Amino acid sequence: MLNEGPQPEIPAFPTMTAAEVLAALDSGPEGLNEAEAAARLLRYGPNQMAPVRPVSPLRIFCRQFANLLVLVLIAATVISGLMGETLDAGVILVILFACVTLGFIQEYRAEKAAQALARLAAPTAVVIREGAEKIIPAREVVPGDLLLLHPGDRVPADARLLWAANLMTDEALLTGESTPVAKNSAPLTGSHLPVPDQSNMVFGGTVVTYGRGQAVVTATGPSSQFGRIARILGEPRVESTPLEKRLAVIGRGLSFICLSVAGLAVLLGLYQGNDLWDMLLWGLSLAVAAVPEALPAVVTGALAIGTSRMARRQAIVKRLPAVETMGCTTVICTDKTGTLTKNEMTVRRLYLDDRRVKVTGAGYHPEGEFLGEDLVPLAKDHPVWQWLLKVAVLCNDAVLEQKGDLWQVRGDPTEAALLVMARKAGLDPETLIKEYPRVAEIPFTSERKRMSTVHQGPGGLFLCIKGAPENLLPWCSKVLKSRGEEPLDASGREAIAREAGIMATQALRPLGLAYRPLATIPPLVPESEEKDLIWLGLAGLMDPPRPEAREAVRRCREAGIRVIMVTGDHPDTAQAIAQELGLLPSGARSAVLCGPELNHLSDLELLAALREVSVVARVSPEHKLRLVQLLKSQGEVVAMTGDGVNDAPALKMADIGVAMGLTGTEVTKETADIILADDNFATLVAAVEEGRAIFDNIKKYLIYLLSCNLSEILVLTGAVFLGLPLPLLALQILWVNLTTDGLPALALGVDPKAPDIMARPPRPPGEKVFSRSLVVLVIVISLYLGLALLALFACYVLFDPHRLGDPGLILRQARTMVFATLIMAELVNAFNCRSELHSLKTVGLCRNPWLVLSVLLSGACMVVVIQWPPLAALFHTGSLTWEDWLLAAALSLGLIPVVETAKWRLRRPQLL
Repeated sequence: MLNEGPQPEIPAFPTMTAAEVLAALDSGPEGLNEAEAAARLLRYGPNQMAPVRPVSPLRIFCRQFANLLVLVLIAATVISGLMGETLDAGVILVILFACVTLGFIQEYRAEKAAQALARLAAPTAVVIREGAEKIIPAREVVPGDLLLLHPGDRVPADARLLWAANLMTDEALLTGESTPVAKNSAPLTGSHLPVPDQSNMVFGGTVVTYGRGQAVVTATGPSSQFGRIARILGEPRVESTPLEKRLAVIGRGLSFICLSVAGLAVLLGLYQGNDLWDMLLWGLSLAVAAVPEALPAVVTGALAIGTSRMARRQAIVKRLPAVETMGCTTVICTDKTGTLTKNEMTVRRLYLDDRRVKVTGAGYHPEGEFLGEDLVPLAKDHPVWQWLLKVAVLCNDAVLEQKGDLWQVRGDPTEAALLVMARKAGLDPETLIKEYPRVAEIPFTSERKRMSTVHQGPGGLFLCIKGAPENLLPWCSKVLKSRGEEPLDASGREAIAREAGIMATQALRPLGLAYRPLATIPPLVPESEEKDLIWLGLAGLMDPPRPEAREAVRRCREAGIRVIMVTGDHPDTAQAIAQELGLLPSGARSAVLCGPELNHLSDLELLAALREVSVVARVSPEHKLRLVQLLKSQGEVVAMTGDGVNDAPALKMADIGVAMGLTGTEVTKETADIILADDNFATLVAAVEEGRAIFDNIKKYLIYLLSCNLSEILVLTGAVFLGLPLPLLALQILWVNLTTDGLPALALGVDPKAPDIMARPPRPPGEKVFSRSLVVLVIVISLYLGLALLALFACYVLFDPHRLGDPGLILRQARTMVFATLIMAELVNAFNCRSELHSLKTVGLCRNPWLVLSVLLSGACMVVVIQWPPLAALFHTGSLTWEDWLLAAALSLGLIPVVETAKWRLRRPQLL
């Protein structure tokens, strides 16, 4: 049980000053140290609504008995034992417990995989501990922790603001207020203030929509405002996946059919004079073996285990239905920066004072030179350069740190590149920031495409601004040159815009920088003070494509999946990167669509354009949402990537929402179905491949399970309806079920991917689990095994090839032949079921070593039960001759050409 600890009453904190709050929580400007944080985590418990209660292994094991058929069979065997059949009853119970143990192993693995996924997908928080910023799991946040808040963050716990810059939060989940709420750090007056009036508090579960801030945590987990509501509502119920629901319906239908047939067979057997208890035990054993009551659980386990395999490839699946949908994906709308590219921006060129300056060096290591076109280094005291560097550092929220020989950044890669450029020029960003402290700001938004900050320095107040050139130039009235400020006329703007276009065609991202002196700190409303700016220059940044992205794009094309680059970058930059990746042929400018063009196109016109377009540039979040809606209206299955809070609607609308694990906001991660831990497009393609493989393996399991179960029903009930003796005893039925539905079925769940898995078109989203090929294979396999085994049994019973004379010995030998042949045929069938369409030669006989090993073990167990006298006596089997074994093997291996012929015809539907 969680210990909530003696946390102070929340209403007391809004009336305190920042210093009083820190003192009350025994915290400080440097935050908590790790030892104290660990102690508080033990004291207050994890920061979550309710403690995670993992299912214990004992409970999972006991859950295997929560099946009416199993309980009835246990009762029947106990009664049978009391009536004198103690040996048979004991062996049946042992086998039954072995089946239960097998079910326990499957469910336990699925439970562990699900728990691992939950840990991977857990939200995080940025805190200050021991004076350093750290990213920790949100569940480890404790009272007294200092939180850093940025746009798109989900607040991890209730906290009192220490400072705030234009901070606004969405508290709709808590208060029902539909519009964002402005926040500040000033103390309030009054007691027992209601939540909507606590303007200097932020609350767990709410979302930062604007601005930045720092806050000290006051309440976590069940003690938070949201936690109190959660305790009233109780724990949420876990929803079944759509695939699990469909298979549950299928399982119930098959169960009804199996039980009905078994019931009729039992009644007919009684009519034919068989013993009552023998027939009841036989009927129950047949039901346990044939009814696929564990089908939904096994399939869900396969999904969970498969998704843990995807997690190892850096694709964290948050919702199991996404795995099923991944195999249907027809269009991937992907960001460029950080997804198709490395997200390691580097300033490669400057344009200032009518000069082009080349910047050498790459990555985040701050070593390089600034060379003019004549290869002469730029003068250190160049006034325009000095101002440009100053603005680049001050209008910046990134942090550049050195750890040994490695330089690391926290924050936006573009801003990090500006800091690296400043260090290359010999500036110390930390010193400059202290000399010119920030006093106000207007944060960057995807709509404005620019950011402004106000600084107080030795020379007075001034505003720094950076952003897209086309969004910045209209607000500039002057330009700074080496000889001083000059008016910026139309020709000057045209020259700058032309240079920005040249940068873009060379895959450089142009970024404009400007400033403006201020008399006083203005009320920072966008566009109110971002005018009469002094233009400084352009910085051309490059984010090189990921080496693996081009191959991933090619694989998508082979898999019938369209890739559309959707980026906010300049069209020329997007075009250059797209051509490098193979998304566009060289010079295919017409295939690039711009955001402003989208505004003037009707839905029909845009749909027509999207049939040819592979790149959409200069888009806003609203454009992304419209693209998803239109593509889905045409029956496309759309995967959309995103990282910002404004991307959340498009991700939610998409069939597969994909969030960036490194740069994505918490809101985006919570909205998404899949999180790319490495922000890599190739990882997304790998997730599509794994999704297809997982669904393939589920269908392999279905073919194997259903064909084996139906063949058993045909043999066992067919003999009864034909007036023949029972082909198998209850004990033998259970052993067949344990041997064939156990290890081989588990091995099929980890079968390697088909060689053409990314060369086939996407699976139609409306395609049912029981596809045409699956149904055909199940029917073919069941009929072959059913008819072959019935003929074999009748032959041995009626003609006695061994001339045993004794009817009891004849029947025992016939049952042994059916027992051996059925097991061998089902083990052979496991190899047939490795593909719906491909031959054994194509998929390879030994590509799944686990399947080979499981078949050998199961086959060895069968031989021991038949040939070793002590077990043969228990299972009522007789020793087989070499001729018997050869006949059983021939009938079993005969299944291969039958299935191969069926697959050949399925690969050529025109022949059917």
